[in-house]
Amino acid sequence: MPRKENNEVIRKHRCLIIGFFLLGFILSGCPKKIPGPVIEKPPFENPVLKLLEAFSSAESLQAKASIRIETMRMGEGMNFLLNGYVLYQKPDKLRILGYHPLGMGLFDALYQNGEFFLLIPIQKRAYTGEVSQFEDLIEKAGAIQISSEKNEGSEVPSRIRIDVVEKETHIELRLKEISINSSLPEDAFQWAIPEGVEVRPLTGLLKGKRSR
Repeated sequence: MPRKENNEVIRKHRCLIIGFFLLGFILSGCPKKIPGPVIEKPPFENPVLKLLEAFSSAESLQAKASIRIETMRMGEGMNFLLNGYVLYQKPDKLRILGYHPLGMGLFDALYQNGEFFLLIPIQKRAYTGEVSQFEDLIEKAGAIQISSEKNEGSEVPSRIRIDVVEKETHIELRLKEISINSSLPEDAFQWAIPEGVEVRPLTGLLKGKRSR
């Protein structure tokens, strides 16, 4: 795939990369549905914490992953299939790296101690911010359902499905070659900025997307 086309793919679908990790596609300025009757909602639960809880039976985890994203954008159904790698350490460290099927790195997303880091190599940009700053926006995304399936005898899920109901968005992680409670690489949760990469606050990116 030519570099120009790669840039266009990342530019158009960057909202899915961010939305995947923050679990709030409202942050990206994607189209909203026409408001309906006001219905009382259950108490807000941070979906990031719910995702961490899915792995909490293990002290640490590393696995390859198949990531499928299905969403609606401008009335059109869109599907994405990525390869990935997942790293987890109890209680609150999670890193997900996404790759194009041909091997190109698309994103490196890291969550730890309430902070979120996102690197988009092809754009030579990185974004950082605290997830707590966006809880109200995540809540406005509507119901977010997280379900998981475990293989028989397994401590951790082999499949996690995330449904952002009002945004008609479904994200599925299928884990394979799972290693539990083994030593993780020393740099598993170290955030190193590659040379030539510009670091920006996550707030600026999200405000820019919402203003469009």
